[in-house]
Formats: sequence, C-alpha cells, structure tokens
Amino acid sequence: MFKYFPHTPEDIREMLDKIGLEKLDDLFRLVPSHLLKEEDLALPSSHSEQELKNRLLAISTKNQPFISFVGAGSYECLPFSVIGALTSRQEFLTSYTPYQPEISQGTLQYIFEFQSMICELTGMDVANASMYDGATATAEALFMATSQTKRNKVLISKTVHPNTIAVVKTYAKFRNVEVVEVEADSYLTSEKDFLEKCQEDVACFIGQYPNFYGYLEDYGLIKDTLVNQKSLFIMNADPSCLPVLKSPKSWGADIVCGEAQSLGIPLSFGGPYLGYLACTTPLLRKMPGRICGMTKDVDGKRAFVLTLQAREQHIRREKANSNICSNQSLMALSTVIYMSLLGKQGLKEVAMRAYNHAHYLKDQLTQYPYFSSNPNEFFKEFVIQYHGNGKELHQYLQEKGFLAGMLLADNQFLLCATEARSKAEIDAFVRTVGEYHVR
Repeated sequence: MFKYFPHTPEDIREMLDKIGLEKLDDLFRLVPSHLLKEEDLALPSSHSEQELKNRLLAISTKNQPFISFVGAGSYECLPFSVIGALTSRQEFLTSYTPYQPEISQGTLQYIFEFQSMICELTGMDVANASMYDGATATAEALFMATSQTKRNKVLISKTVHPNTIAVVKTYAKFRNVEVVEVEADSYLTSEKDFLEKCQEDVACFIGQYPNFYGYLEDYGLIKDTLVNQKSLFIMNADPSCLPVLKSPKSWGADIVCGEAQSLGIPLSFGGPYLGYLACTTPLLRKMPGRICGMTKDVDGKRAFVLTLQAREQHIRREKANSNICSNQSLMALSTVIYMSLLGKQGLKEVAMRAYNHAHYLKDQLTQYPYFSSNPNEFFKEFVIQYHGNGKELHQYLQEKGFLAGMLLADNQFLLCATEARSKAEIDAFVRTVGEYHVR
C-alpha cells in the first residue's frame, strides 16, 4: 500500500495536457543542459543520509562551494544543529493552528516566548505571533499607521531595502495609499528632502535600522518632526543588531517590524524566512495576525491562549486593516531556540562578532590604494568604492571561490561579514583581492 495516493498515469497525462507539455521532463526544459547530469548516479541502497550527501558532493562536478560576503537582507548565521533537531520533531513540524488551547499549550507557549523576546529586543510593548517575512510585515505596519491616523500618504526612505519598498508599493496600490520616497544622501536618509515632504497629510515615515547599505542613521530630527505632524514612525530593524544598539523604542518608534532571518535561520536559497511586528500599546488593536496571551486555567496554573480574537479572520472582514490570519510558527520556534541557546550575553557577543568582522574587513581592504569608503557608522555591512573595473574584480573573486558582495554599480561593492565568517576567511578574501592586482 502507498502511504499516500500517488498520481496515476492518467492523472499525469491529464495534467500535462492541461499545461501543454508532452512529458514530465519538459517541466525542467528551462534548466540549461550543461547543468543536467544524464548518466545514472549509481547510488547504493544502504547509505545513511550523511553518507549519501557526501557521495553526491564527491561525484558532483558543477557545484562549487563559496565563501560569501553577501548580505543585503539575508545573512549567514552560525549553524546550531539542535535547532533542526528540535524543529523537525513531528509535534512541531506538523502541528496545526492552535485554536484549541487545551491541546496546543506547547505551540502557544513558544509563540508567547517569541513575542516576549521580540519585545525585549525592540523595547516595544507588544508583538504578534510573527509574519510571513520582513517586507510584508512592513506593508502591514503601513496599514496600521494609515488606519490609526486616517491618512493615505506614506513616506519611505530610499535607504530601505529595495525589495521592501517594492512590496510596500504593491500593497499600497490596491488600498489607494500614496507612497512617496525620501531621497538618500551619501547612503543616509536626506533630512532636507524629508522635511520638505513631511506635511500634515502624512500617515507615517518608514526607515530602516541599520539601513540597506548597513549604515546606522540618526532618527532624532525625523522623529521630532513626525511628532509635530501627529504622524507615526515605523522602523524596519534587523533584530540581530539590536542587543548592542539603541533600541527602536528609544528612537521613539511607534511600530517596529522587519526580517528575523538573521536570528539563526539558514539562508535556504531565500526562504522560508520570518517577519516580526511589534508596537506600542495604543496601536495594539490595529495589529494584524495572531497574538498569544498568558492566563490561568481552572486549576490556577499558567496557561496560554490566542487572545484578542475578535479580529479580521473572524468578523467585519470588509473593514479589516489586514487579511493576514496566519504566521510563520515553525520559523518563530527556530528563533526562540536560537535566542534561548545564546541568552542575552550570547546575543550581544554574536552581534559584536559580526560588527568586528565587518570593520576588520573594511580596514583591511582600505589599506589598498584602489579602495575608498565613506565615514558613515555601520554595523555588519558597508559600501566600498573600488577604483577600477568592479565587474571584472567581482568575476575574478567568484572564480577563486568568493562571493564578493553585491555590486551596486560598476565600482561600488556592498560587502558584508557576519559572525559566520572567520578571520582566516576574511584574510584569504583580502589576499585574493591583492593578488588580482599583481597578476
């Protein structure tokens, strides 16, 4: 018996006819032929998972491991095998929506712990049970602001991640919200342009911390201006940096959101990742998604429940701020395990390790006369100017096994060095850059 009912040949034929293909192999015709392995892999039937993985790596002629200095919103983290071991347990991996608290206490507890940890990191009053990713969390924060202020104009800095800006604009378009971009000046938000555009019809301003280019912005003037205009301040923040930075709450943020992938979630070719959303108490009832609360059961023991459930997924859907009614529970659990393993001191040490690696990388590169940088304060990534052909250097480094960040322009590199990089790897990268110039 099959564990699951498979597709019959007739089922497959009907599906192929529907999409206009002759055979199953046609589904992969977009894959370049030189990447396809035609011969039999000749895999034995008695290998363990690790043995099989090692064998496939050994016979592969196309895969090349790289040492990555790419950031730009997705960051390589220190791997902890215990995270995968715990999240793959079936009570976590296959658990369903915790609507019935009497059988969902484990799931509800780690959601509550996730919310509590996000509040500690951001300094905010309340957090929800997580969002799909950082970009959509930012868009949801925008809707909270427009609903609270009854205004339909939003400012967003061009120093916010371009993908986040694109998602915000997409969400806003179909809600008749006007999104106005604030110009950047030397990779920081232009205060002059902000002051010109921040009028009394603005619902909120969205900034990033650290920003897309890795730099730490001073939001003091921006926050004061927003207060005067009775507008809200939304901060998209990298939570892995917050243990050692001034908190979003201290900057006066009303809503804090962002991508939590940097809290121990593998890169995984772009997902699944994890969005978070936190706010001050006055905005609590504008917050979308699930919120887990702590209470007592009939015996007086601590218990967890989904709270404030008279929400968009239940009633008044046509008047809802948001249509979201789910969360990234398994990814939230991953970050809870990660933060629990490290603890407060460990999170600070990991953040400082990333900070030190990035600054060491910049210091080493700028010893070469063909590199220059700006004086902006940064955390774990930065922009560096190369006085030469950036594309050629980028290609050369790739051939030598390094992913040399993101090319912002022909001669501008956005480089990142997280806690996962070692001094030896950074030295090897810098040495290879030097070798390029003495060939």
